[in-house]
Amino acid sequence: MFKPFLRQIAGISILAAAVAVPVHADSFTSSASSAGSASSGSVSDSISGSSKSSSGDDKKVAAGQYRVIDVAEAPGKPGAARLTLRGEQGNQFFLDLPKAALAERALPAGSMVQVNERAYGYEFAYADTRQAFFLALNDEWQRELRSHAI
Repeated sequence: MFKPFLRQIAGISILAAAVAVPVHADSFTSSASSAGSASSGSVSDSISGSSKSSSGDDKKVAAGQYRVIDVAEAPGKPGAARLTLRGEQGNQFFLDLPKAALAERALPAGSMVQVNERAYGYEFAYADTRQAFFLALNDEWQRELRSHAI
Protein backbone atom coordinates (compact mmCIF):
# COMPACT_ATOMS: atom_id res chain seq x y z
CA MET A 1 0.00 0.00 0.00
CA PHE A 2 2.87 2.35 0.79
CA LYS A 3 4.85 1.50 -2.43
CA PRO A 4 2.17 2.75 -4.89
CA PHE A 5 2.04 6.02 -2.96
CA LEU A 6 5.84 6.42 -3.32
CA ARG A 7 5.56 5.71 -7.05
CA GLN A 8 2.93 8.45 -7.38
CA ILE A 9 5.16 10.90 -5.50
CA ALA A 10 8.14 9.94 -7.70
CA GLY A 11 6.00 10.33 -10.82
CA ILE A 12 4.79 13.76 -9.74
CA SER A 13 8.38 14.83 -8.98
CA ILE A 14 9.55 13.73 -12.43
CA LEU A 15 6.63 15.52 -14.08
CA ALA A 16 7.35 18.71 -12.09
CA ALA A 17 11.02 18.56 -13.12
CA ALA A 18 10.07 18.05 -16.78
CA VAL A 19 7.75 21.07 -16.67
CA ALA A 20 10.35 23.23 -14.90
CA VAL A 21 13.06 22.61 -17.53
CA PRO A 22 11.18 24.26 -20.43
CA VAL A 23 10.27 27.24 -18.23
CA HIS A 24 13.92 27.69 -17.30
CA ALA A 25 14.95 27.29 -20.96
CA ASP A 26 12.39 29.90 -22.04
CA SER A 27 13.70 32.43 -19.53
CA PHE A 28 17.27 31.82 -20.78
CA THR A 29 16.13 32.21 -24.39
CA SER A 30 14.32 35.47 -23.66
CA SER A 31 17.31 36.93 -21.81
CA ALA A 32 19.65 35.86 -24.60
CA SER A 33 17.39 37.37 -27.24
CA SER A 34 17.26 40.67 -25.36
CA ALA A 35 20.68 41.41 -26.85
CA GLY A 36 18.84 41.78 -30.14
CA SER A 37 20.54 40.77 -33.34
CA ALA A 38 24.00 41.72 -32.12
CA SER A 39 26.85 39.83 -33.73
CA SER A 40 30.13 39.20 -31.98
CA GLY A 41 33.87 38.92 -32.44
CA SER A 42 36.94 38.79 -30.25
CA VAL A 43 38.41 41.94 -28.72
CA SER A 44 41.81 41.21 -30.28
CA ASP A 45 40.30 40.89 -33.78
CA SER A 46 37.80 43.74 -33.46
CA ILE A 47 39.44 46.61 -31.56
CA SER A 48 42.69 48.27 -32.58
CA GLY A 49 44.53 51.56 -32.54
CA SER A 50 43.31 52.62 -29.11
CA SER A 51 45.34 54.88 -26.87
CA LYS A 52 47.75 53.11 -24.52
CA SER A 53 46.42 52.82 -20.99
CA SER A 54 48.59 53.12 -17.90
CA SER A 55 48.78 49.32 -17.73
CA GLY A 56 50.12 49.18 -21.30
CA ASP A 57 47.03 47.35 -22.56
CA ASP A 58 46.42 48.84 -26.00
CA LYS A 59 43.04 47.08 -26.32
CA LYS A 60 41.45 48.93 -23.39
CA VAL A 61 38.39 50.94 -24.35
CA ALA A 62 36.55 53.07 -21.80
CA ALA A 63 32.79 52.90 -21.42
CA GLY A 64 30.95 55.94 -22.70
CA GLN A 65 29.72 57.59 -25.86
CA TYR A 66 31.80 57.72 -29.02
CA ARG A 67 31.26 59.59 -32.27
CA VAL A 68 31.67 57.72 -35.54
CA ILE A 69 34.40 59.61 -37.39
CA ASP A 70 34.67 57.32 -40.42
CA VAL A 71 33.19 54.14 -41.87
CA ALA A 72 35.32 52.17 -44.33
CA GLU A 73 36.23 48.67 -45.48
CA ALA A 74 38.27 46.84 -42.82
CA PRO A 75 41.72 46.27 -44.33
CA GLY A 76 42.45 42.60 -44.97
CA LYS A 77 39.01 41.49 -43.72
CA PRO A 78 36.59 40.79 -46.57
CA GLY A 79 32.97 41.40 -45.55
CA ALA A 80 33.97 43.58 -42.61
CA ALA A 81 33.56 47.30 -41.96
CA ARG A 82 35.91 49.50 -39.92
CA LEU A 83 34.43 52.22 -37.74
CA THR A 84 36.74 54.94 -36.45
CA LEU A 85 35.34 55.97 -33.07
CA ARG A 86 36.37 59.00 -31.00
CA GLY A 87 35.41 59.49 -27.36
CA GLU A 88 34.62 62.67 -25.48
CA GLN A 89 38.17 62.74 -24.02
CA GLY A 90 39.66 62.50 -27.51
CA ASN A 91 40.61 58.81 -27.28
CA GLN A 92 40.18 57.11 -30.62
CA PHE A 93 40.14 53.50 -31.80
CA PHE A 94 39.04 51.31 -34.71
CA LEU A 95 36.22 48.80 -34.47
CA ASP A 96 36.23 46.09 -37.13
CA LEU A 97 32.94 44.23 -37.38
CA PRO A 98 30.97 42.18 -39.90
CA LYS A 99 28.98 44.35 -42.29
CA ALA A 100 25.97 42.22 -41.35
CA ALA A 101 26.08 43.81 -37.87
CA LEU A 102 25.17 47.12 -39.51
CA ALA A 103 22.59 45.69 -41.94
CA GLU A 104 19.63 46.63 -39.74
CA ARG A 105 20.74 50.23 -39.29
CA ALA A 106 23.63 52.17 -40.81
CA LEU A 107 26.07 54.17 -38.69
CA PRO A 108 27.24 57.05 -40.87
CA ALA A 109 29.94 59.50 -39.82
CA GLY A 110 28.60 61.73 -37.05
CA SER A 111 26.49 58.98 -35.44
CA MET A 112 26.88 58.24 -31.75
CA VAL A 113 27.73 54.82 -30.32
CA GLN A 114 27.39 53.77 -26.68
CA VAL A 115 30.15 51.46 -25.41
CA ASN A 116 29.45 49.47 -22.25
CA GLU A 117 32.01 47.34 -20.44
CA ARG A 118 30.61 43.91 -19.63
CA ALA A 119 32.01 40.83 -17.91
CA TYR A 120 32.52 39.25 -21.34
CA GLY A 121 34.12 42.29 -23.00
CA TYR A 122 32.40 45.28 -24.63
CA GLU A 123 28.89 45.93 -25.87
CA PHE A 124 28.52 48.41 -28.75
CA ALA A 125 25.04 49.92 -29.03
CA TYR A 126 23.26 52.73 -30.82
CA ALA A 127 23.46 55.68 -28.42
CA ASP A 128 19.86 56.77 -28.95
CA THR A 129 18.14 53.39 -28.47
CA ARG A 130 20.81 51.52 -26.45
CA GLN A 131 20.16 48.52 -28.74
CA ALA A 132 23.32 46.43 -29.06
CA PHE A 133 24.63 45.79 -32.56
CA PHE A 134 28.01 44.21 -31.76
CA LEU A 135 29.69 42.40 -28.85
CA ALA A 136 33.50 42.36 -28.60
CA LEU A 137 34.23 39.30 -26.48
CA ASN A 138 37.37 38.87 -24.39
CA ASP A 139 39.53 36.25 -26.07
CA GLU A 140 38.88 33.70 -23.30
CA TRP A 141 35.13 34.03 -23.77
CA GLN A 142 35.48 33.82 -27.56
CA ARG A 143 37.50 30.58 -27.26
CA GLU A 144 34.88 29.08 -24.94
CA LEU A 145 32.08 29.86 -27.40
CA ARG A 146 33.78 28.30 -30.43
CA SER A 147 32.49 24.97 -31.62
CA HIS A 148 34.77 22.08 -30.82
CA ALA A 149 34.75 18.81 -32.77
CA ILE A 150 34.12 15.78 -30.60
